[in-house]
Amino acid sequence: MTQKLVIVESPAKAKTIKKFLGRGYTVEASMGHVRDLPKSQLGVDIENQFEPKYITIRGKGKLIAKLKKAAKSKDEILLATDPDREGEAISWHLAHILNIDENKPCRIEMYEITKQAVKNAIKNPRTINRNLVDAQQARRVLDRMVGYKISPLLWRKVRKGLSAGRVQSVATRMICDREKEIEVFKPEEYWTLKGYFFPRPLSNQTFNDITKRSSGTNKEVQVFEASLYGLKNKKLEPESQEEIENILAALENAEFFVEKVQRGQRKRNASPPFTTSTLQQEASRKLGFSTKKTMMLAQQLYEGVDVEGEGSIALITYIRTDSTRISAEAQEAVRSLIHQKYGNEYVPKKPNIYVSKKNAQDAHEAIRPTYLKWDPDSLKKSLKRDQLRLYRLIYERFLASQMTPAVYEVMTIHIKAGDYTFRANGSRKVFPGYTAVYTEGNDERNEDKDINLPVLEEGQKLGLKEWKPEQHFTQPPPRYTEASLVRALEDMGIGRPSTYAPTISTILSRGYVNREGKALYPTELGLLINELMMEFFPTIMDYQFTADMEQKLDMVEEGKINWHDILEDFYGPFQKYLEHADKSLEKIEVHDEMSDVICENCGSNMVIKTGRYGKFLACPNFPECKNTKPIVEEVDVDCPKCNGSVVVRRSKRGRKFYGCDQYPNCDFVSWDLPVKEKCPECGNYMVQKGTNGRNRVVCADKKCGFSLELK
Repeated sequence: MTQKLVIVESPAKAKTIKKFLGRGYTVEASMGHVRDLPKSQLGVDIENQFEPKYITIRGKGKLIAKLKKAAKSKDEILLATDPDREGEAISWHLAHILNIDENKPCRIEMYEITKQAVKNAIKNPRTINRNLVDAQQARRVLDRMVGYKISPLLWRKVRKGLSAGRVQSVATRMICDREKEIEVFKPEEYWTLKGYFFPRPLSNQTFNDITKRSSGTNKEVQVFEASLYGLKNKKLEPESQEEIENILAALENAEFFVEKVQRGQRKRNASPPFTTSTLQQEASRKLGFSTKKTMMLAQQLYEGVDVEGEGSIALITYIRTDSTRISAEAQEAVRSLIHQKYGNEYVPKKPNIYVSKKNAQDAHEAIRPTYLKWDPDSLKKSLKRDQLRLYRLIYERFLASQMTPAVYEVMTIHIKAGDYTFRANGSRKVFPGYTAVYTEGNDERNEDKDINLPVLEEGQKLGLKEWKPEQHFTQPPPRYTEASLVRALEDMGIGRPSTYAPTISTILSRGYVNREGKALYPTELGLLINELMMEFFPTIMDYQFTADMEQKLDMVEEGKINWHDILEDFYGPFQKYLEHADKSLEKIEVHDEMSDVICENCGSNMVIKTGRYGKFLACPNFPECKNTKPIVEEVDVDCPKCNGSVVVRRSKRGRKFYGCDQYPNCDFVSWDLPVKEKCPECGNYMVQKGTNGRNRVVCADKKCGFSLELK
């Protein structure tokens, strides 16, 4: 029997694939990359067409020896790394180390890890795609030159530990630019006027008269809200209280009647299945996940998780994609499931087809479940909580994407009041369609909440219960969240699906950007570095230049451009920028922010520094004094267990939780924010829960079950 060795990146993926292969196959994991550029030097031969100098990654010696030993006894070696540029590069490096001829069929691809997909891949090996490898090499070398040339400059001129990056610096600029927009924004006053009307069959009846006459009957007076629209059929937007008072004076003796009633239907279509960026955005909005966490969990679901009674199962298709396309087989299967579970009226006559974005590579399918039989509820015992939440999001979004639209009955009532016009809008969902399964995370639209209006006829008179004038001010553009930053990067063509999560993680860990709630804002250090980069490296910081570079890398992948030419075109001007910056940039002293906390070891005022998990206190006399402390953030809530106060703490993995400031004498901890109010049912303490702006407080004692929505 022919003996074959299949090499993948991770043990989880290896475990899943082993189930589908016979006794003649051995499956091993490379544990990611086996070769890379050296950390201690640039590792790029600039004089020799920018050839990279690869070395074996430290600590991979034993693993490589194991792979070589396994390869010696096998008749054929198949490289089954992930189906993208980076995966292709890993396979190329493995081929080099194991002396595999890359021009012979040794590379297999699997966009989903199912029995059929694995068997099809085994039957159809191909040669290593050097265009994909070269595109990845070009990106790696570009990023290495930017990082390893500019970072030492920042160390010399500003302080050690700083870094710059081709994409990370542009992402930082976007956040800094938004902050400047917020700072210069000048709010403008405007007013709205709402009237609360009711049907009035007799002109002399007031709201109180009708209410009195209705008491004792089952009929209730239906009051509805209408907003000021215009004056003499022209849109009117009051800008001051004086203007509102003039309008109210003009309406004092006005009669109100229904000028026009418009009725109709509105359909709302489902969103397409997930791409990498839309998954990151929706997981942030609905689940509160960071982009890094989303990709980590998605990778686990793609590679395989242990399902009770079944072993390792890969639950979703490949997770790095910009395509909304799905296979004909998957489409047929999901339509059959929708028909079976929800009925024929939920299945479109023709399958829903979604068009990918203009610059999408469309290399493979959207993110979807591999097996529809594994619905989220069937996996409750097998998946961890956050794995299940993300899987449910992917599963339900996929089902909804192939369902009929939601249908709403809509009504607009035009009310005449002298020369003024008011409008009332009503909406009622008459057929749920895809919303029976899924609604988008940013969905705050009125059509999802029935707004019922009374049955009115044109010419019918109305009574006025009250006016409600309100003052407003225009708001500055919101700070980016991880979700909105990913969307902006994608819309501008900056970065690719695989780069969004590491880019955001880097600018956070470097201390250039902080996160408060979901909002991202630049630190003083981030603003400083951004200014320096804008002054001395304007090309690298240019949005269009960065987007154009991504297109050039795509052209390398397509075999249209030589990757060495891209680097040659880039390096000449870049070197001039470097030389100018080195000569012109003066030494900048960046002082750490001083705190009022005294170091108990040496008596100095401790300073605030930024580390991997955020800010902390450190002694300024380092390395003579190495004292550090966490920054205690109080939440103004008494500890439920003792006389201490609740403070914010961080776990070893950086996750925020709440504990008592008297620790270790008091062991109170909570993942959720405790509130001051006690449970009205049992007197226990309560905590705040909720995502997507829908907050509630619940009793910490699950047996009690008390819950209250927060307005």
